[in-house]
Amino acid sequence: MKQIYPASITGKGFAEGGSVLDHRFGSSPPFTLGVEEEYMLLDPQTFDLVQHVDTVLTAAQDGEFDERIGPELMQSVLEISTPVCKTAGDVDRELRRLRTHVTQAARSHDLRVGSAGTHPFSLFERQRITARDRYRNLVDQLQYVARRELIFGCHVHVAVDGPDKAIRVMSALLVHLPELLALSASSPFWRGEPTGLASSRQMVFAAFPRSGPPPRFDGYDDYAEVVGQLEKTGCIADYTHIWWDVRPHPRFGTIEIRVMDAISHVEETVALAAYAQGLVKHYCELHDAGKELPSYHRILITENKWLGARYGLEAPVMDLATGRRNRVPVAQLVRRALRAIEPHARELGSDRELEGIRAILAQGSGAERQLRVFNANRDILEVTREISNATEAALTVTA
Repeated sequence: MKQIYPASITGKGFAEGGSVLDHRFGSSPPFTLGVEEEYMLLDPQTFDLVQHVDTVLTAAQDGEFDERIGPELMQSVLEISTPVCKTAGDVDRELRRLRTHVTQAARSHDLRVGSAGTHPFSLFERQRITARDRYRNLVDQLQYVARRELIFGCHVHVAVDGPDKAIRVMSALLVHLPELLALSASSPFWRGEPTGLASSRQMVFAAFPRSGPPPRFDGYDDYAEVVGQLEKTGCIADYTHIWWDVRPHPRFGTIEIRVMDAISHVEETVALAAYAQGLVKHYCELHDAGKELPSYHRILITENKWLGARYGLEAPVMDLATGRRNRVPVAQLVRRALRAIEPHARELGSDRELEGIRAILAQGSGAERQLRVFNANRDILEVTREISNATEAALTVTA
């Protein structure tokens, strides 16, 4: 994880002898954004994954982007992070610059770059673990669960101006997990086979401990006490080893939305960032107005999330907000959410980028595009080539 928001905090995380986890909520303007994406490094002929992250990182070093590009668990994966962005338009500009810089660095060593939730055919058994203590320790602790984690995600950070507010808004966001997952789904293949799932990545990552929807908390102190117990007993090194679909990020002062697959088309990543930003602002304003934020039983949230991972934009989900007994298409919930957050997007200056959500609904998700390519001639290599072409199509700005 690289720095998106100011990273320095005092102490080791907890006040001496107490349970209050230091935080930076309120240190950045509310609703500012940061986005992280994980990319595949590919052979330009076979489109298999290659173990050259250190080569690409060395080629990418130029001073400006050094803190924005880094390694991940496996040597075939590279992660980027934007600086703090005020609007989704800023995210668009920064992601295009980063994708351009990474792609040019990769091409200088005859490599390609791709962004999707899973590689369609590469095998995790053939990947090497990155030589960093964090990753070695992770594999030592989780064993097969970590070695199998050949998946790629997109994370969106949204700044919130209060710790208790962040906890309550995080809980309210959970009803939107199937929407966020269905819109971003881009992993219908695993180990060369169509899985019948829109997001195979979700099923792989579900094996991780401390993943999935977060539990309910009474407030920030309750959250900090739980994290403190995990830290003090040595179960985790710090709170970043809690991998919930949505989590508070105290060091950055943000809510981090982590449920999304990595996305090939940059404009779709930007649209999801605008969607996440609008949702956070919507619930923050309800909270500030003293209104009760929605909260549902985790088994219902988890069931809807599963349906989003299985069926993508065709998912028949429970309409928890109305309590209807019949299920509705997840796209219907997306359109309802759009109506609620469009005024917020206009205030934030992200309304044009939010329109990209309607484009996804009309044109289909990344998972649907991959399946169309595959069904045309059953060529899994062609699917991977199209992922790379779509990822590198963002190269419209000179880095």
